[in-house]
Amino acid sequence: MASYTLVMLLVLVSFFNVCFGSRMLGELVQDKQNQLLKFHKGPLLHGKISVNLIWYGKFKPSQRAIISDFITSLSSPSSQTTPSVSSWWKTTEKYYHLANSKKSSPSLYLGKQIIQESYNLGKSLTEKQIVQLASKGEQKYAINVVLTSSDVTVDGFCMNRCGTHRSATSSTPLIKNSKVSKFAYIWVGNSEAQCPGYCAWPFHQPIYGPQGPPLGPPNNDVGVDGMVINLASLLAGTATNPFGNGFYQGSAQAPLEAASACPGVFGRGAYPGYAGDLLVDKSSGASYNAHGANGRKYLLPALFDPATSKCTTLV
Repeated sequence: MASYTLVMLLVLVSFFNVCFGSRMLGELVQDKQNQLLKFHKGPLLHGKISVNLIWYGKFKPSQRAIISDFITSLSSPSSQTTPSVSSWWKTTEKYYHLANSKKSSPSLYLGKQIIQESYNLGKSLTEKQIVQLASKGEQKYAINVVLTSSDVTVDGFCMNRCGTHRSATSSTPLIKNSKVSKFAYIWVGNSEAQCPGYCAWPFHQPIYGPQGPPLGPPNNDVGVDGMVINLASLLAGTATNPFGNGFYQGSAQAPLEAASACPGVFGRGAYPGYAGDLLVDKSSGASYNAHGANGRKYLLPALFDPATSKCTTLV
């Protein structure tokens, strides 16, 4: 969903799954404001949803902690200083109000973590293999997140996407009392070695567009801090458009969703090549806009506010 250039979306539709949203390569800030995301009457996620992390390839324990702390931060406001990760997530509730839903946006919590360091499927993965990995997590009341290491290539990675959220056939419904026999999953790749100028901006100089200096990553890891941005965007899209018939604008095969409608925007005053006015850590010089659990700081993408039809930021 945020990128540096306006690129064509790659739509992958196969017999085993359907693509709903991709974290695209957004080089420049796109003027997507004042464009209402239409509700297509499909189910939204609600209730307590576990986020299961499937780590494929080599990740340091410190890298896994950055992302697991982010997931924990989504629904733990009591331990966070404002602006917080949980207040960022709370913006998604406005979609539920607009849909006249009696339910609120889901409460996400860190579920199981599956570590696969042996590259048993190789270092070049197809979409079918991503589904295979995602299927290892629990499929009921869950979102399974596949995270690939910096030495793993995935179809379309760095060419036209940084990550994707989709659904696949499941033996158990994701939502209680629902006939939907699918489970939601997300894939995000670590771009540090392959395309940081695409998928880890603004922590790396962009491949295209204005060449401003990169920002300092809040957790001192260009690749993983970039993964957090992409994962945050895809989680928002998964909650509000889990099966391709929720909130989106445009084509169902290449939709604009809650975060992808605001590419390249992280703070007030954002413009092409400039992420916006952000908070800066005095000791490290790193840029961020949200506090998380365990003293973490994160940079999160703007979300489209359906109440104002504008991109809203934390700072």
